[in-house]
Amino acid sequence: MDGIRGLNGLSLPVERPGAGPAPAGGSSFADLLGGAIGKVDALQTQADAESEKLALGGGNLHETALALEKADVALRVLTKVRNKVVEAYQEVMRMQV
Repeated sequence: MDGIRGLNGLSLPVERPGAGPAPAGGSSFADLLGGAIGKVDALQTQADAESEKLALGGGNLHETALALEKADVALRVLTKVRNKVVEAYQEVMRMQV
């Protein structure tokens, strides 16, 4: 399996066509999604801490702006992934048996 490099080193497994199922020790989709949510939460927390430092007269405006932008982009990507998962679920539920 190869990996796709994502936000802050988030690596998602990608199966090659015909490569067969993932090994028994592989991560499940739920584990990967939970890890991605945890990383987005950590970025949000870091951005909040940087904003608080800046508001109290410390910190660096440049670092604060970068932290806020990273958190914003990560949240937007996570929202798009969630929307795609919900769309896929709705499509499966519309299928006739």
